[in-house]
Amino acid sequence: MKKSGSALKSVIIGLAILGLFLAIKTGLDLKPVPDSLTRLISDINKFQAIDCHGNPLTVTYQNRWNSYNFLPLHDIPEFLQQSFIIAEDKRFYDHNGVDWKARCRAVWQNVKRLAAVRGASTISEQVVRLIRPRPRTLWSRWLEGFEARSLERNVTKNEILEFYLNQVPYASNRRGVLQAARYYFNRDLDTLSMKEMMALSVLVRAPSHLDLYKNPETIEPSIDRLALRLQSAGLLSQEDCRQIQDDRFQLEKPVLPVYAGHFINYIFSTAFEEFFHAEHVLRTTLDSNIQKFSQEILDQRLTDLKPRKVTNGAVLIVDHTSNEVLAWVNAGKGNPDVPCSQIDAVTALRQPGSSMKPFLYALALESGWTASHVLDDQALMEPVGQGLHAYHNYSRTFYGPVSLREALGNSLNIPAIHTIQFVGVDHYLSRLRSLGFESLFQHPDYYGDGLALGNGEVKLLELVQAYTALANRGTLRPLKMLANQYSSGGKKQVFSEEIASIISNILSDPGARHLEFGASSLLNFTVQTAVKTGTSSDYRDAWAIGYNYKYTAGVWMGNLDGKPMDDVSGAIGPTMVLRSIFAELNRFDETKPLYLSPHLVKKEICDPAIQLLDGDCLNRTEWFIAGTEPKAEKQETAEADIRLVRPADGIQLAMDPRIPDDREAFEFYLAGITKNEMVDWIVDNKSSGKIQGGRYLWPMQRGKHVVKATVWKEQTKVLETGTVQFIVK
Repeated sequence: MKKSGSALKSVIIGLAILGLFLAIKTGLDLKPVPDSLTRLISDINKFQAIDCHGNPLTVTYQNRWNSYNFLPLHDIPEFLQQSFIIAEDKRFYDHNGVDWKARCRAVWQNVKRLAAVRGASTISEQVVRLIRPRPRTLWSRWLEGFEARSLERNVTKNEILEFYLNQVPYASNRRGVLQAARYYFNRDLDTLSMKEMMALSVLVRAPSHLDLYKNPETIEPSIDRLALRLQSAGLLSQEDCRQIQDDRFQLEKPVLPVYAGHFINYIFSTAFEEFFHAEHVLRTTLDSNIQKFSQEILDQRLTDLKPRKVTNGAVLIVDHTSNEVLAWVNAGKGNPDVPCSQIDAVTALRQPGSSMKPFLYALALESGWTASHVLDDQALMEPVGQGLHAYHNYSRTFYGPVSLREALGNSLNIPAIHTIQFVGVDHYLSRLRSLGFESLFQHPDYYGDGLALGNGEVKLLELVQAYTALANRGTLRPLKMLANQYSSGGKKQVFSEEIASIISNILSDPGARHLEFGASSLLNFTVQTAVKTGTSSDYRDAWAIGYNYKYTAGVWMGNLDGKPMDDVSGAIGPTMVLRSIFAELNRFDETKPLYLSPHLVKKEICDPAIQLLDGDCLNRTEWFIAGTEPKAEKQETAEADIRLVRPADGIQLAMDPRIPDDREAFEFYLAGITKNEMVDWIVDNKSSGKIQGGRYLWPMQRGKHVVKATVWKEQTKVLETGTVQFIVK
């Protein structure tokens, strides 16, 4: 028996010499091995995105190497290292790349069984196989041995072990022990039990066959055998072995710490190519903590509002001191069970309603008005095409004379129409585009006066970015989404510092919104916060936008399939979310008031919009741009241009068959007329009525008509309007 063993050994040595000779003779794919294993993992073709704290926002397993979860050897538990060495290559620190003793034993067993039952590859040889994959042949085994010896001459044992533990393949394209631990147990290495570490050591031999998810009992015999070998090596006690046999695996599918799928898709789709070429890990500005609590707040509020037919929502939060996007939230987190959740509501086009009004009034301030300017909040009908559109406020109440402060604070619609007629639709649209509203690309005539009430479709992304300009003293800067992103567009001053301060002061003033929202409004935040809501027609969109000393946040709610909600306005739905978000954002920060320009003039004024019983008006404090404050006792009054509003030229009216013809009337309206001025209405070249003020109920008559108005003041003819034509059917 001894002689036959010696003969077999001689045969094996002869085969080794013959293999070496043939390999050298034929030059079969012997290539130089790398002198650095860490440089290999720089070959990445799939990017990973992380948040500002380094937490993963995406996970990819399609790269050749594991570069995102690479751990230095000293961060890998020592027991796990020892378990791998005992399981795969117990003489790892003693050989020079090839364990000839183990290889000969493997050849002998394979010859005896006439099958390949053992491989005896060392860890170094397995690393060579990872670096340079070859078909599994006898010659490949010889070549891997030669290259393993060369590898060990170039790099240290610890470098080889570190590379191996980070790159060894597992099921589902996972590589390395950390990815495997998260895949099977959803935990990091230092939280694993000894049995779980041993499972990682055993799984590398047959990750598909020994799959813990499919059949966890299959791996138990292999773990028991490894436990005995570890005990023999003095690495486990008998008690440890009993404990390992009693332990059961706690399997848990991995999940990302936070969902930010729409945000990542937006970054990739906007092609920041300079970052993709320069970085394999994209560090974004997103904050997982803020993203997570905003998601929870939004989803909970939508659950509460589900009976009122609200399905979708979105939140966007920006630190406007740096203009970094901190949260980009969509309701449902991409869950296919939530209708339209695959659509990014942050970039979806929706009607903003009144949430755009601050920019309109800012332009009016720039054009000469002040916060104490008085506007007339009365019933208003304006021509639309060949018909008339009746404007009304949200509460269907008219308040008469109101200041610009009250008009904006209470989000009144009729004063907004007067304001856009003052500044001009084209001028307002041009300013909106300079604020970044690229979605408003139509001609001004397409929107008309309705642009004042938000009839153009915009994105939540555009709206929040525009509000950061008000928060940043009138300066617009592009939003940042990547940590290394440098703005190519730069910053621009869209409003003066003084105008931005006045708008912020109005939007954060509880007294300015008492008419529509009451004294104890949800819009009254603990920390001074400028807040504006918006609701589109038929309750299809509800908005709440706000900013304080540091953060700007916007919330949208609605249905992305276009269906209306059940009476959910901006004040009812999104405002609750906005309050909760700002409460969280302010929890650990030292808060401050909003910026107020020191160049503004503070003045006590007699506000003619607030009439007292004796005919006087109430004194209040107002802020003015220097030079625009009222002088002495003179108060600012509305100075609208005189113009014929109704009937509009070409309008077509219809008699109501339910009302007797002799009792039907249509109101003519001449804007810009005081109560002391007399207006003579000339219909079909005859005086139809001469009354004080700009309103006249004209008895309707069928047919084609022409009308003009002559204005008189104290027997003096002041103005005569042009003639307009209209039809009554």
